[in-house]
Amino acid sequence: MRRSRGESRRRYGGEMLRITKILLVGCLAFFYTLVVLNNTTDFDSNYEFVKHVLSMDTTFPGNHGMWRALTGTGWHLAFYLGIIAWEAVTMVLLWWGAWKMLRARKGSVTAFGKAVEVAVAGMTLSLVMWLVAFLCVGGEWFLMWQSHTWNGQDAAFRMFVVVGVSLLVVTGTRE
Repeated sequence: MRRSRGESRRRYGGEMLRITKILLVGCLAFFYTLVVLNNTTDFDSNYEFVKHVLSMDTTFPGNHGMWRALTGTGWHLAFYLGIIAWEAVTMVLLWWGAWKMLRARKGSVTAFGKAVEVAVAGMTLSLVMWLVAFLCVGGEWFLMWQSHTWNGQDAAFRMFVVVGVSLLVVTGTRE
């Protein structure tokens, strides 16, 4: 049976769009793999970041929010290990989602849509981390925005946008 020109284009566009979605999820999974690797093999670098943000020791002198500071090393370690665990779960969900999408790439729209769900869970977990943990808790509660040295808001916003745009692409159409 010969396909019409329009049917051929739709099929090609659908395949390319699915490959694009798989690549985006795979790239995010790779990013989180590197993040988890760096945070576990060079533990002290980002631990220092968490320690200074929670201690609020580089915020504006005399600010009235210092009562929020957590200076105990137990708090620092708990927050940092929590972030690493959050990143590791995100990484696993993204790799799993990319794998499921890759396996379903030639399947029906419904089958591919079902495969996307795990990746969406990973991207949602990522968005919540950047928005809540870094921008809300770190940025506003611990006044990270006041620090010139230990301010990760730009990086958090950048990652929120990258993941958010990827989520929009992955969920934007049914192909």
